[in-house]
Amino acid sequence: MKNFTICAAALALFGLAMVGCETTANVNTSSNLNRTNTNTYSNMSNSNSGSTLGNAANSIANTASSMTTPAPESFLTDVIEGGSTEVALGKLAQTQSKNADIKKFGQMLVTDHSKANQEAAALVKKLNFNEPTGMGSHQSTYDKMKSLTGDDFDQEFVEDMVSDHEKDISTFQKESQNSTNADVKAFATKTLPVLQKHLDTVKGIQAKMKP
Repeated sequence: MKNFTICAAALALFGLAMVGCETTANVNTSSNLNRTNTNTYSNMSNSNSGSTLGNAANSIANTASSMTTPAPESFLTDVIEGGSTEVALGKLAQTQSKNADIKKFGQMLVTDHSKANQEAAALVKKLNFNEPTGMGSHQSTYDKMKSLTGDDFDQEFVEDMVSDHEKDISTFQKESQNSTNADVKAFATKTLPVLQKHLDTVKGIQAKMKP
């Protein structure tokens, strides 16, 4: 009888141990599955998030690029108005400056910007919109320069030419890279070296004028 009781107790303890092991195994299995699912979801989220952020960044960059590049019509309007002003100022330089280099540079402006304006006008006709007349917003610059002579004219003229051509080069570079019109893009690319030549020339004159 005593031996039977001991055996029964032993069997009961063995049964509890087996239940405990099974429970632990189930808990560990469940925990591992949860970790696997969590890691899989995390990797998928990171992958999707990275892709989405990358696409968003590219979209923003493309939008910013298009916003900084004017429409072909707007660009050509500015080119013609600015070019007309350069031609007028070039002629003015030949009559109101006492500096031989400035007079020569003035003739360069007349020749090169007259040619560029003819090419821009042909593009305007091809795009079928009205060619601008006059100097537009540049009229005030011409009026100011017309009232100056001698050293005053030379100083103001050179400073204006440096500033103006730096802005022009920046605008033409953007247009040559991002224009939506192939002809306008080619025109901007072709004209860039001419503008750079003007800037280099007038900067050389400016350096010689400094005391």
